[in-house]
Amino acid sequence: MWKDYSTGYMKKNRASSLSVLAASFISALFLSLLCSFFYNFWNYEIESILLEEGNWQGRITGTFEEDIVSDLAAFANVKTAAVNEELSDGQALVIDICFYNMKTIYQDMPLIAQQLGVSERAVSYHESLLSGYFIHNPQDTAPPLLMTFYLLVLLIVSASLILIIHNSFAVSMNARVHQFGIFSSIGATPGQIRACLLQEAAVLSVIPILSGSFVGIALSLGILQIVNILADGIAGRHEAVFTYHPLVFAVTILASVLTVLISAWLPAGKLSRQTPLDAIKNTDELQLKRKKNSCILSRLFGIEGELAGNALKAQKKALRTSTLSLTLSFLGFTLMLCFFTLSEISTNHTYFERYQDAWDVMATVKDAKAEAFAYEDEIGALDNTDSIIYQKANALCFIPADAVSEEVKNLGGLEAIAGTAVSVADGYYSVPAPVIIMDDSSFAKYCEQTGADSSRTGSIVLNRIWDSTNSNFRYKEYVPFLSEGQNTIILQNQDDTAAAVTLPVLGYTQEPPVLREEYDNYTLVQFLSLSTWKQLEAVLGHAEQDTYIRVLALKDRTLTELNTIETELTNILGHRFTPEMENRVQERADNDAMLNGYKFILGSVCVLLALIGIANVFSNTLGFIRQRKREFARYMSIGMTPDGMRKIFMIETLVIAGRPVLITLPVTVLSAGFMITASNLNPMEFLAAAPIVPVVLFIMAIFGFVALAYYAGGKKLLKCSLVEALRSDYME
Repeated sequence: MWKDYSTGYMKKNRASSLSVLAASFISALFLSLLCSFFYNFWNYEIESILLEEGNWQGRITGTFEEDIVSDLAAFANVKTAAVNEELSDGQALVIDICFYNMKTIYQDMPLIAQQLGVSERAVSYHESLLSGYFIHNPQDTAPPLLMTFYLLVLLIVSASLILIIHNSFAVSMNARVHQFGIFSSIGATPGQIRACLLQEAAVLSVIPILSGSFVGIALSLGILQIVNILADGIAGRHEAVFTYHPLVFAVTILASVLTVLISAWLPAGKLSRQTPLDAIKNTDELQLKRKKNSCILSRLFGIEGELAGNALKAQKKALRTSTLSLTLSFLGFTLMLCFFTLSEISTNHTYFERYQDAWDVMATVKDAKAEAFAYEDEIGALDNTDSIIYQKANALCFIPADAVSEEVKNLGGLEAIAGTAVSVADGYYSVPAPVIIMDDSSFAKYCEQTGADSSRTGSIVLNRIWDSTNSNFRYKEYVPFLSEGQNTIILQNQDDTAAAVTLPVLGYTQEPPVLREEYDNYTLVQFLSLSTWKQLEAVLGHAEQDTYIRVLALKDRTLTELNTIETELTNILGHRFTPEMENRVQERADNDAMLNGYKFILGSVCVLLALIGIANVFSNTLGFIRQRKREFARYMSIGMTPDGMRKIFMIETLVIAGRPVLITLPVTVLSAGFMITASNLNPMEFLAAAPIVPVVLFIMAIFGFVALAYYAGGKKLLKCSLVEALRSDYME
């Protein structure tokens, strides 16, 4: 009986069945795409760790015999053991170990160390790899955050889908309250009614869940390929390879089935709990109440506006979910665009635009002092380039309290500006003094620019301090740090306060040399020649180990040109050093590609949310109209024309589509304003680059799809005869 009834209902109410099919399909597609993304992201991170840090799980360091590797291989759970030649030296061997079962590594490694007679302190773990496989130290009480995050996101998404798609089932089930009331009166139990409804949901959802899952897999593959194309050429990135696992498919199917069944259970349970009398009284018609009249709509659109507003308010709960999904998708879309726009502006301010005339190619030579270089002339001879070789060191500067500038005194003194960044004792300020050590020829050019005498021994002082009172960190304004009457400056070893030197001041300037460097706000930066530093190094301590080579192209700043410079610089240094190269144009391209990839992925999520919202609008619209067919039949019987009914549909379209727009736009404006204020950006810069066109297109799409839903439902209603509308429980 129930089978025949369900089959008959699904055949006669194809629109309602299609809405359930669409809801189940989109739910499965979204969950499949999400699970596939998670799995491939996890797999990519594992591959990155293996490529960057090596394929080992545990490591033992100690003095061992040559046959230690074969001894380790004899342990039951040890898969491989190998000597790490790069890390081993003449005194100790470093053994990399992999296990068959990584889950027991924190128990096995101490036992292996005990068997080898070494301390547990000689044992180390590949924690980044192990945490990637969700294996953590038992002594660590913190839960595995990555797995917790995955499960939390999956739970939130499933809950959101339940909230959104259950309305498709509710519309279909609530349309039959009267019928089920009759069934209850002749002996049908609540369990039988609930089973009947869940049976229908299961039958309607089988094919959509399977097809949605496969489509989600295909979409994730396509998106991954697009991301690879967008990210092609990013330095240090390996290509992501699409992978899948049967367990991921099982999780996807399980999550989809549970989501759909819970979405169906909620209205089914509510329907089965109704008493036969209440159910029979239900006329499958909206109960419009006079007190729910909408004054605004009635004044704007007349009687049609009043009728539309009354109907919408009567179905407030049913329409809320579709509005919610459209609002979430639109809000996510606009906030994403605003965030990326502000991020791009901020990045340009802090990196690309600020430094586009400061550097083009940067070479960092690890563990090499500038005096060890014998390539100053060769690097300086590169065609159409300007280059500087420099190192960095740190010192402290002692300044008499009366030596600060009048501008600083007028701002409340050095303590008011710098706070705890400086200290004062015995009438002297102690100020951090970063030291930039430049090759002699570059320093001579800098002296020429500042008007200093390069033939003397001394420093050029970057005589400026950030006026934090009258400017922000984004648009800094500077005032002189010191009065320029001092001819000497005291530098102190920051690790040995007894070691100090009095250094002549060659000149004061507020313009640093053209370098890719950020200087702390409340420091007194010193620029020295390499020759001068060699005289001071014994007192002030050693410089940092790395040496930097800044190359600025004087023309043709194309990627090809910079690649040529990079190649020539590598050839100069390559036979002795292995420099780390950075290319400004390439880095900008990499940054743009990364942003485009993020935009594409997040945009895809917003599109899927929008599709869910649109599907709900369709289902709600069809169910909404079906519930109101007797209402519209009465309107037509007293003389309402088809144009009047279309006007009602138009008004409802404006309300349903306009609601998420009216909610989202103020929230977006406030959020963008907050982000602009927090980042101290000029609002006019944001307005000049604001994503107005995409937002307008999204708004048009919302109105267009809602109008299309009402057009489809209204067209069916207008074709229905008055007699059929007043008599039948079904609408073909």
